[in-house]
Amino acid sequence: MRIIILGAAGFIGTNLTLSLANDVKNDITVVDVKSEYFSTLMSKNLNNVTIEESSFSETTDFDTLLNGFDVVYHLVSTTVPTTANQLITQELKANVIMTSAMLEACVRQGIKKVVFMSSGGTVYGKEVSCPLGENTYTNPITSYGVQKVTIEKLLYLYNYMYGLDYRVIRLANPYGPYQRPNGVLGAVTTFTYKAINDDVISVYGDGSVVRDFIYIDDAIRAILKIVDGENKHRTFNLGCGYGTSIKELILIIEKALGKKLNVKYLPGRPVDVPVNYLDISRYEKAYGMLSPISLEEGIIKTAEFLEQAYKKDVY
Repeated sequence: MRIIILGAAGFIGTNLTLSLANDVKNDITVVDVKSEYFSTLMSKNLNNVTIEESSFSETTDFDTLLNGFDVVYHLVSTTVPTTANQLITQELKANVIMTSAMLEACVRQGIKKVVFMSSGGTVYGKEVSCPLGENTYTNPITSYGVQKVTIEKLLYLYNYMYGLDYRVIRLANPYGPYQRPNGVLGAVTTFTYKAINDDVISVYGDGSVVRDFIYIDDAIRAILKIVDGENKHRTFNLGCGYGTSIKELILIIEKALGKKLNVKYLPGRPVDVPVNYLDISRYEKAYGMLSPISLEEGIIKTAEFLEQAYKKDVY
């Protein structure tokens, strides 16, 4: 199968590519703004992976980029939830308008399926009860969430008008190997990395915020089942299915690593939904029990990876 992954140099894209590359029948092209971002994948010497340098903008020739592929994974996002309300107009143009242009090209090029990485953490908003099912009203409180919902609706529209098949993955909070521990996303990986290095861990609010954390290997395994499977549903929540507060997360990290963490509490942020965790029963009815590893086990695996990566200057 010929697969192209847009926005492939990040955390999810790297893990997705490594998993897809295990099947020698897959011919994979990974795309991001700069080829140098693919240093991790380059070091793996994957024979069935080709690196392509391209933006996701008005200058992109999507028809040429997508020509000849069967499946398109859309992982591109120019914004993150914590800063998404600062430049709303520009963000909508960069993400929603450009996705529409990309989907137009998908139709012209006969793409068989588009897989969109949405957000289980932001599309639902705050005035909802957990666990959140796929039919929960979507009232996001960040433009990041608005962008994700709008792209989901575009996919529905292109399917209705042109028969373009798609899958939407409303992913919770993945963590694990190849996630940047010094970025703006990923509490589990960031806190674990800081714990290893005895750094101060900053927590916004009193630690009562609840999130759904899923180890990246479990997430990728489930994503591939959704993409390869046939089901009447095209939108799936994907998380561990239960919530963990930030305070609980800190205690679990302390237990997993056997050390006391240095935590600093800061004022809360208006973009943080108080409680968010997902109902994954739709996925499990369609594809079997997810059975994700425990958060403690995932933290231990993440810590082992970070310690090795740190020694090798991966970060």
